[in-house]
Amino acid sequence: MAITLNTKFVNDFIRDDEIKGIAPAVSAAYNLVKNRNGLGSDFLGWVDLPENYDKEEFKRIKDAAERIKKMCDIFVVIGIGGSYLGARAAIEFIKSPLYNNLKKDTPDVYFAGNNISTSALTDLLSICEGKDICINVVSKSGTTTEPAVAFRIFRELLEKKYGADESKKRIFATTDKAKGTLKHFSDEMGYETFVVPDDIGGRYSVLTAVGLLPIAVAGCDIDSMMAGAAEARSKYLSDSFETNDCFKYAALRNILYRKGKVTEIMAAYEPAAALFCEWWKQLYGESEGKDGKGIFPASVIFSTDLHSLGQTIQDGVRNVFETVLNIKKSSDTFIIPDDKANIDGLNFLSGKELHYVNQTAMLGTLFAHTDGGVPNIVIEIADRSEYSFGYMVYFFELACAISGYLMGVNPFNQPGVESYKKNMFALLGKAGYEDRKAELEARMN
Repeated sequence: MAITLNTKFVNDFIRDDEIKGIAPAVSAAYNLVKNRNGLGSDFLGWVDLPENYDKEEFKRIKDAAERIKKMCDIFVVIGIGGSYLGARAAIEFIKSPLYNNLKKDTPDVYFAGNNISTSALTDLLSICEGKDICINVVSKSGTTTEPAVAFRIFRELLEKKYGADESKKRIFATTDKAKGTLKHFSDEMGYETFVVPDDIGGRYSVLTAVGLLPIAVAGCDIDSMMAGAAEARSKYLSDSFETNDCFKYAALRNILYRKGKVTEIMAAYEPAAALFCEWWKQLYGESEGKDGKGIFPASVIFSTDLHSLGQTIQDGVRNVFETVLNIKKSSDTFIIPDDKANIDGLNFLSGKELHYVNQTAMLGTLFAHTDGGVPNIVIEIADRSEYSFGYMVYFFELACAISGYLMGVNPFNQPGVESYKKNMFALLGKAGYEDRKAELEARMN
């Protein structure tokens, strides 16, 4: 089993009767997922995805990834939110946050279209100079501003560099199955396309073509990843509350929320987990934060952030709890050398494995933070393999859906995201937004 829930450092903050009291509500929330009769039930395709994914498209993803590896030095993934976070999280978690700097036989993978920064775009274009490039534009509609602008720029770059015919072989679109601006344009231009499923929202889409194509290009084993997700599905869709760690995680965080712990900090002790934390923040932030409700998701990488945010976690406002990702097995082994002069006074560490020291730092922090009044839920992960990543994704997706229903919100919409888009369209002069433009300009003046 790739994940184990360790409640040792939260038990003092929650009584047994509180867990028993919330168990029926957790089961009811789960049944809304299982029976697909809750709010947003049209977006539950991810529940059975690890078993029922499109095998023909899956093969096309792997075939395309092999072609891309041979064609380019740099693979640019254009997308925002769930259209890029899952893929980037997987590559950094499984390979390395320094993936692009490593010696390897796969292309560098860069991400564009997730901001509107001139400097960020210019830097990436500079990196691409003199290199062979392929791109993957990921957008359900093709009209979201950030990726659409980036796609314009990179499409023009490829057409100038390779010509119209050759560039078609280097552009891959992940979009709607049948409709939308990007789908129609891709069919017209002759790009190979992959599907953003109608029944899976962006933040739940990492195990679809949205995430799998870039992940496969980076040389990750997506068969193993799907196997891990399938195992998690089998485990968490069949067990009762008493033996289901996914249910218990949803229960614990909701009990803490009702006690005034309104901020959840995901803490990891591996820099490779930093982008996974970003993926998790979108998943939970967009799913729960609405209708005046929701736990605010934040993240830290320890021990680095113990020297910045550690103080406020230890001694600040007591409205936080931590969810700790404990990766049990390190990908590498490094023994701390001995220093005969013992200049730094650290010879008590000589001969010890660095991962052991990291684990000890985690244990010391767990004791310190719980002593300081911060509950800690520990999620133990076997390793940084593809299998564990797929398992972990399913664990958090299911727990998120259950948790959202426990809060009485729709875990699958994001009405707040649309508000900024409409205001931006209006201020930039998009047709159809004239009244809103006039209203916003009046407010500015």
